Amino acid sequence: MGTPDFAASALEALVQSRHEILAVVTQPDKPKGRKGIMTPSPVKEIALREGIPVLQPKRVREEGFDEILAGYQADAFVVVAFGQIIPQRILDLPKYGCLNVHGSLLPSYRGAAPIQWAVLDGRKKSGVTVMQMDAGIDTGDILLQKEIVLAEDETAGSLFDRLSALGAEALLEVLDGLEAGTVTPVPQGESDTPYAKMLTKEMGEIDFSRSGAALDAFVRGMDPWPGAYTFLGEKMLKVWKLKPAGADRFQGAQARPVPGQVAEGPGFLVGCGDGAVELLEVQIEGKKRMAAADFLRGNVIPAGTMLGHPEHKGEPDGGK
Repeated sequence: MGTPDFAASALEALVQSRHEILAVVTQPDKPKGRKGIMTPSPVKEIALREGIPVLQPKRVREEGFDEILAGYQADAFVVVAFGQIIPQRILDLPKYGCLNVHGSLLPSYRGAAPIQWAVLDGRKKSGVTVMQMDAGIDTGDILLQKEIVLAEDETAGSLFDRLSALGAEALLEVLDGLEAGTVTPVPQGESDTPYAKMLTKEMGEIDFSRSGAALDAFVRGMDPWPGAYTFLGEKMLKVWKLKPAGADRFQGAQARPVPGQVAEGPGFLVGCGDGAVELLEVQIEGKKRMAAADFLRGNVIPAGTMLGHPEHKGEPDGGK
């Protein structure tokens, strides 16, 4: 049971393993692009390629669907980023229960976007958990965890790819361990993080009053979606990379910029809560992403220009 790319990695691993896949359950096809073409999920695409039966209920809770699943007499249900809450009557069906692959070291980051929030919060480590599902949301007993260290330039996208592969590896270990009787469930404790809620486009707007380190983590955590952004005049300016510049850049005659204010170069310097950040890779609305140095060659942005949404600023923007 799964839908997006993160689940597709687990399915690919199962396809290559000795285990028999009786059926795939995934979300219904959805319209995509400007033309609204109905598009199957990444998991369905793999299932069709491999000749695996595909089930696409609007809701797994619908009457009679549990009977359909029971008919397969599966030893285990594997659930990875499925996108629906599974009722207890389905959780109870297979011999080994329902196994979930989650992109965090539970009980940290329960919820829908654990990978993004680990980067946004500046965590040094992350990992995957394979758990035995229960009626709660990401609260089941832990069967196996695998940990990794985040790179200094880790983005949500790069961590997604790493944990996707790690989760597939962990899943196969758990399936073999359950069959051999060597897996011991461990109850979870209380979570030390807030619920990892889904990101929205609005959440990508940069608040330059935060520290340089926090802004660095924010930009990386919003990559690839929704992307961190601010405004230059009336145009959206996406920021794909930046680094803290610190307050010591403004000793002597040069005044320290206020948060969101463009400072005297060199580089694309913008004031933040504890000094400044240097924007390294940007994308102005309607154009391709590029190095900030290349952007500045074609765009004159006077020192003192304020970045940010026009509605959020007290003075007109001078950076057109």
